[in-house]
Amino acid sequence: MTTSTNKIISKLATKLVTGTLSALLLTSMPMTVAMQSANAAVANSSTAAKNLNNLLKNVKSMTANFSQTTSGTGGKGLSKASRNFSGTMAVQRPNQFRWQIDGTASQLIVANGNTLWVYDKDLNQATKQSVSNQVGDTPALILSGDPSKIANSFNVTQPIASKNYYVLYPKNGNANFKSLGIAFNSGNPVMMVLNDNLGQTTTIRFNNVKRNTSIASNQFSFTPPKGVDVINQ
Repeated sequence: MTTSTNKIISKLATKLVTGTLSALLLTSMPMTVAMQSANAAVANSSTAAKNLNNLLKNVKSMTANFSQTTSGTGGKGLSKASRNFSGTMAVQRPNQFRWQIDGTASQLIVANGNTLWVYDKDLNQATKQSVSNQVGDTPALILSGDPSKIANSFNVTQPIASKNYYVLYPKNGNANFKSLGIAFNSGNPVMMVLNDNLGQTTTIRFNNVKRNTSIASNQFSFTPPKGVDVINQ
C-alpha cells in the first residue's frame, strides 16, 4: 500500500471499522472471553475459519446504528483520553458499504463495489481510491467482502469453540492493524474490536441491527459536494 493509502486506513481505523476497550480486552479479545478460554476448548484454525465463513455468508446485507470508543497511546507511549463516536452503517455484498459518523467528527465512508470514498466535511476533503486494493486489509470491508476469501488474508481464531467470537490476524505484514475481533449474536454481528499499529484499540458496538433487508442503491453512491477538494489515490 502507498503511504497515503496507509494514512487513510489508519484514519478509518481511528475514527471507525471501526467501541471501551482496555477494560474489555485482553490480548485482542474481551476480558470475559479471555478468562473463560483458559478452561474452554479452542477451535482449530480450519474450524474457526469455516464457522466464521458460515456466519458471514448469511449476512448478505445489514443496517445498524453503532457506537464506538477508541482508546490507547496513539503510538507515542502516552495514554490518550477515550474518543467516542456514533452513527449509522449499511453493508451489502459484494463490497458495498456506507459508514456515517455523526457529530463534530462527521465523516462519511462509501464504497460501491469499485470505488471507496472517504469524505471529511470539516476538512472539506474527499479521498477516492479503488476498493480492490483494500478488501484484504480493511476491517470495514470484512462485512461486505467475499466470506470465502477471509482465510486468504487472515489467520482466523475462535478462542472458545462454543462462542461466536472470532479474532483475525492479518497475514500481510504491512497491514495497518494487529488484530480484529468480531462477535455475533443470533447470527447478527454485534461487536467489532480493532487493535491497530498505533497502540490504539477501537470497539464498535452495533444495535438496531437489520439483516438481509433491501437497501436502496443510492446509499452506496457518493458525489463530492461542490467546492470539495478531491484527492485521487
